[in-house]
Amino acid sequence: MRSVLAFIFSFVPLFALAGKFHESPLRPRHGGRSRSLAPRNTTSSRTFVLKDYYQGQSFLNDWDFFTGDDPTHGSVNFQSREDAIKKGLAFVQADGTTVLAVDDFTTLPVGSKRDTVRISSKKSYNSGLFIADFFSMPHGCSVWPAYWSVGPQWPAGGEIDVIEGVNTQTTNQYTLHTSEGCDIGAATQGKTLVANLATSNILNTQCASSDQDNRGCAFLDSDASTYGHGFNILSGGVYAHLWESTGIKVWRFSRDSIPADVTAKNPNPSSWGTPAANWPSTSCDIASHFFDHNLVIDTTLCGDFADSNYAQSGCPGTCAQAVANATNFKFAKWNINYVAVYE
Repeated sequence: MRSVLAFIFSFVPLFALAGKFHESPLRPRHGGRSRSLAPRNTTSSRTFVLKDYYQGQSFLNDWDFFTGDDPTHGSVNFQSREDAIKKGLAFVQADGTTVLAVDDFTTLPVGSKRDTVRISSKKSYNSGLFIADFFSMPHGCSVWPAYWSVGPQWPAGGEIDVIEGVNTQTTNQYTLHTSEGCDIGAATQGKTLVANLATSNILNTQCASSDQDNRGCAFLDSDASTYGHGFNILSGGVYAHLWESTGIKVWRFSRDSIPADVTAKNPNPSSWGTPAANWPSTSCDIASHFFDHNLVIDTTLCGDFADSNYAQSGCPGTCAQAVANATNFKFAKWNINYVAVYE
């Protein structure tokens, strides 16, 4: 299950917006940009074969709908497949885009839980190249969306957070969580990246999660097109992560910069340049810390991460008050084009 990201940092407020879900063309985001780095091979060129391709109805049929209490203490009621479809919180649009939404039509008493959706792939994986194309993602005050994968007996099987943020956050966070014995300190000098390890800024090098320290080893992107409003107004884009015994890497591409080899279903990560996040196996045995992962897409509200950052996110009132107001969730929707798995 998704762990609590206790690392707290200041977020720049942004306005809400998304849509069939199209958003306003306004861009009230900070001016962060990707670093200008000359492309270099970060993995040897080789052929990847398409194993699974999730699109449209397959998200409703080939993924399980989680209905238990939120392990991260969110103010949510996760819906079953039947209830999510009946309530209009999970459906496929005419263009094949799958929508996973938070209830944005019910006014609730303060302190209540709001209906939302969490799905996980029925298949599990032990390595591979995972490419996910999202037209838009949820965001806004109290909102905590994530696209991730997780193994059994957390944190023993590990967790890979590819997309994650809360409230008015403006850039994406990438995080690994593991059991004891995994860190990326050997690949860094303090928190300074070595040899263009990644384009994002490192937040923490210790991957092991515990009750005392649950931050995981994390990177924070500096590009405002990587999360929330800034991602959505550009019609989204692609997140790709390569998981193998030598390490885990994440790349992200805005809609107008998706590599032709990705579109052609013939991906070549060696041509993609420096990844946004990179966890080499230098001082972490990736194979022993990450296994039997199910892919997960969900949106929770408040909870351990979003609630603890609510006051400093520029959001009005309290997180519980935000959950009660249905108008806060107009843009709390995933619009998913596809998720492809290669081996």
